[in-house]
Amino acid sequence: MFSGLVQGTGKVQDLRKQSETIELVIAPTQPVVMKGLAIGDSVAINGTCLTVVDQSDQAFHVTLMPQTFNKTTFKELAVGDLVNLERSLKVGDRLEGHIVTGHVDEVTTVQRVTTNENAIELRFTLPPRLSNQVVSQGSVAINGVSLTVMATGDDWFSVGLIPHTQTVTNLDELQVGSRVNLETDILGKYVAANVQKGAQ
Repeated sequence: MFSGLVQGTGKVQDLRKQSETIELVIAPTQPVVMKGLAIGDSVAINGTCLTVVDQSDQAFHVTLMPQTFNKTTFKELAVGDLVNLERSLKVGDRLEGHIVTGHVDEVTTVQRVTTNENAIELRFTLPPRLSNQVVSQGSVAINGVSLTVMATGDDWFSVGLIPHTQTVTNLDELQVGSRVNLETDILGKYVAANVQKGAQ
């Protein structure tokens, strides 16, 4: 489980496609990500929970099943790209973002980028099947970053990036047409499922 408060970014050092798995080698740009990291630990990479299978002093390796690779933006990654990184929460950690599982619901696309003084507003497409899970003032995770929904429409929603978020994540690189991993709020999923069951 994660909070959506990423601890920094990492650079893709290598991407190896094998017959049944895909291996990524990630070099964090902040030392805190590597501190105490061990094989078997969970790390959210662009919002996707993955397990460390190998490591060196300055990088770690994870493997993806083809289903995860194809369902997320990993299929569009290239060596040198920046990804957001967050270590899993420990018991007793402060939860200052929201509960993020690391299970991506959908890949969504940037529709509009607007700069308001030092803040950036991003508008994304909203798939119809997730429209009842995204509400104004609710939470979403974009590439693993916990953000508050500013507004919603029939097929879109928007979020804002404060300067700090722009500095410590890869979201400031987004442009119109960029694709990102989207995870809706787990609480919203349960509410939507129960409402649907009650209507049957």
